[in-house]
Amino acid sequence: MQRTLLSFGHGYSARALGALLLPQGWRIIGTTRSAEKAEAIAQSGVTPLLFPGEDIRPALDGATHLLISAGPTAEGDPVLGALGDEIAARAGQFDWVGYLSTTGVYGDHQGGWVDETTPCTPSTRRGQWRVAAEEAWRAIPGLPLHIFRLAGIYGPGRGPFAKVRNGTARRIIKEGQVFSRIHVEDIAQVLAASIAQPRPGAIYNLCDDDPAPPQDVIAFAAELLGLPLPPAVTYDAADMTPMARSFYAESKRVRNDLIKSELGVRLRHPDYRTGLQALLAEDPT
Repeated sequence: MQRTLLSFGHGYSARALGALLLPQGWRIIGTTRSAEKAEAIAQSGVTPLLFPGEDIRPALDGATHLLISAGPTAEGDPVLGALGDEIAARAGQFDWVGYLSTTGVYGDHQGGWVDETTPCTPSTRRGQWRVAAEEAWRAIPGLPLHIFRLAGIYGPGRGPFAKVRNGTARRIIKEGQVFSRIHVEDIAQVLAASIAQPRPGAIYNLCDDDPAPPQDVIAFAAELLGLPLPPAVTYDAADMTPMARSFYAESKRVRNDLIKSELGVRLRHPDYRTGLQALLAEDPT
């Protein structure tokens, strides 16, 4: 039987995984809510499926693997809300199920370290929704579930260079604030490694080796571009969207030992410096 990944919410991270799996002969079906995005998905070699909208049962029937990237809302997990009973009825047919969560489930640790054994104490609404979604997926009997808690994602098209170039970047300063990050290529290789070595019930943190203050990342991007250091703005005075400001409500350093010791992953971009250098080398314009 051909290995078939049904990817719910086939976005940035899922596309990176697809780029690894398609050359290996996988069939990938990616759901999206948008006809425009469906066309882009098709161009990548992935079979698009409008969901909700089109009948998803044939895709579920043929799936050997599931990836859930769609984020929860106050109403719960959208995939379980629409298909929970269908997925539960088929739990035994899947070789691997991956749920993309967030390190936001750990809450604020005032710059302290967390790992996969740290209790979930989210302080934001989005973090609370994620904890509830994780628990709902874990409650399905017999489902070979793997949870991946992602740090801040960057990669091609998602980095600080555009804002630094156009002069809108700011170094937002909040005393003691640190974030962990992960390059999208490293997300893809961790997911692929887990698919190759499934351990149902596993939880993995996906982040690099160097939690760092956000202003350091902006400063290094400017240095790479040979542009002036963007101005510093205090957190209290910064003009940010409510969502952007909410990220600063939590500060922690996330450990990634498990993906290395258990999955044998060697990060391609172990810190933001190597990651940004690689991005600029790939697209210097």
